[in-house]
Amino acid sequence: MSGERRPPHPAARSYDGDGITVSYDVRRCLHAAECVRGLPQVFEVGRRPWIMPRNASADEVAETVRRCPSGALVCHRTDGMPDEVPDVPAHVSLHEDGVLHVRGDLEVRTPDGARRETRVMLCGCGKTGNTPFCDHSGPCADHV
Repeated sequence: MSGERRPPHPAARSYDGDGITVSYDVRRCLHAAECVRGLPQVFEVGRRPWIMPRNASADEVAETVRRCPSGALVCHRTDGMPDEVPDVPAHVSLHEDGVLHVRGDLEVRTPDGARRETRVMLCGCGKTGNTPFCDHSGPCADHV
């Protein structure tokens, strides 16, 4: 996947910076706030636009995006550097709220077809409205 131009998520909005484009899919965000804590000058929820990748280096933005556990944030490097390199080996962890956190070189089958992903949070209860991604609409919402 490294260096491969991946289209943004179908529902994503894109934000251009110097050497990097960040895409955000609100349907996948579970508000872990890794972005806001990690790089507040780029990710500020109360501002419009709330993502301003020009406020930090492409390397800093890419590292912060990589910490997003849901995959709601994805970046594409436009400066010739590789895009996110998936974790090898892939790993899965089941959190106490029933959400499956998965990282690696993934093919995720959705109702819209298969997608290549590096980070996802999958629904473990089957109650999601965004199959197969968790949206905290089932019993896992009680743990948030």
